[in-house]
Amino acid sequence: MKNKFHIREDNIKKYKKFLKHIFLAMIIGFVMSAIGIGGWVDSAFAKPVVLRMHSQIVEARPEAKYLQEFADRVNERAKGKLNLIVYHAGSLGLRDPDLLRILKRGDVDMAMLYGEYFARDAPELAAVYVQGAITKPEQHLKLLPVIRQIYEEAYSEWDIITIGGIVSPVFDVGLHCKSPVNTLDELKTKKLRVWAPHLVHTFQDLGVAAQVIGQNDMYTALQTGVVDCAYYLSTVAETVSLQEVTKYEAYLHPWAAVPWMFGVSERAWKRLTPELQQILTEEAEATWEKTRDLAVDEVREAEARSYRQEKLGITMLDRFSDADLQKFVDAANKRWLEMAETAGKKGIEYYDRMQFAINKLD
Repeated sequence: MKNKFHIREDNIKKYKKFLKHIFLAMIIGFVMSAIGIGGWVDSAFAKPVVLRMHSQIVEARPEAKYLQEFADRVNERAKGKLNLIVYHAGSLGLRDPDLLRILKRGDVDMAMLYGEYFARDAPELAAVYVQGAITKPEQHLKLLPVIRQIYEEAYSEWDIITIGGIVSPVFDVGLHCKSPVNTLDELKTKKLRVWAPHLVHTFQDLGVAAQVIGQNDMYTALQTGVVDCAYYLSTVAETVSLQEVTKYEAYLHPWAAVPWMFGVSERAWKRLTPELQQILTEEAEATWEKTRDLAVDEVREAEARSYRQEKLGITMLDRFSDADLQKFVDAANKRWLEMAETAGKKGIEYYDRMQFAINKLD
């Protein structure tokens, strides 16, 4: 049996050996860091930062394709350091009116932001851009810089970093009806589906009974006679099978397409290295530029009209007259000003900035 002295001596030897290993590890770490190997080892074994991104858009829509391409490019450039996952068609179960609060809390990392959804928490955002603001598709492109600047300012107040987004295609907006309708007088005899309260009031001022019905309920409402016509984006009407319940279509105006902004929670943004922030920003801006350049396309719209007529059996009526369009624009602008005033000081400011830009259009 070892005596106390031998036990103490063994412990000292073990302690010296332990210190030698620690010292050796420190030397190896210093050398690896000096020649750049340490960073490679860290990155090789580090878990990627995961960003969850909410999107309301169904994958059949072109905007969803552009969004997924954005995420794929980000992940490819990040080389394992970042994993951006897009949850299409609201599959995260988030309510769109709550998104500003959700992003501020950091409960989701990123989201597609559409200003008209936030009438409860930020009513001024719903008053930035409305249907009737433009009568020619190319006017939309000239207004985009002002719209984007307003949104970036507004979202920053909710601790949201805006890094570009998707410029939605300027689709035709038309009336899709069960019987022929291509004048406001004819529309007065029908019950109309629209997608926003502003449009309810606009059409009511024109003597038309309108109500907001969600996209998911629109088909049934037409099928069961709750409404006779749908005010909808004609170019993508097939994605919701409108051709099955309406056989007549008449063009009214180009879509004043509120752009989808890419919003990043400030909390999520701070988790990213400057390198990853740069990748996200650059690819988001590239998506903005690409979709902006594709937004106005007369050939696309003409081909879509021909397809609906020849393949889907839609009867394409003459467009609404210029006189009817002007009545719609006048009614829409009246209600736009009311929306801005109701939204308060910011609403009026945004309205004035937009009106200044619109008055400079050709």
